[in-house]
Amino acid sequence: MILEIVSPEATLFKGEVTSVSVPGINGEFQMLNNHAPIVSLLGKGNVKINAQNIKIEKEFVSKFNKVNEQTFWLPINSGTIEMNENKIIVLAD
Repeated sequence: MILEIVSPEATLFKGEVTSVSVPGINGEFQMLNNHAPIVSLLGKGNVKINAQNIKIEKEFVSKFNKVNEQTFWLPINSGTIEMNENKIIVLAD
């Protein structure tokens, strides 16, 4: 599935991922391939990205925390997420 993370300044990440966990306003939840369509508000926490080959542009690497070769976290204060037809868009603040 495709993940796109957009901030007010720029698109921080766009690429193929295996799973994404986000801080929903009622608790953390995870999306995998072929997840049902969803739109939700996000609270303060980490967007957790899991993928085989994560490529983050040099100018945005400092915004992400590397857990291991396949897992990165992006701290956010709030946002919105939409998943539809295996494409996830996170509008993050």
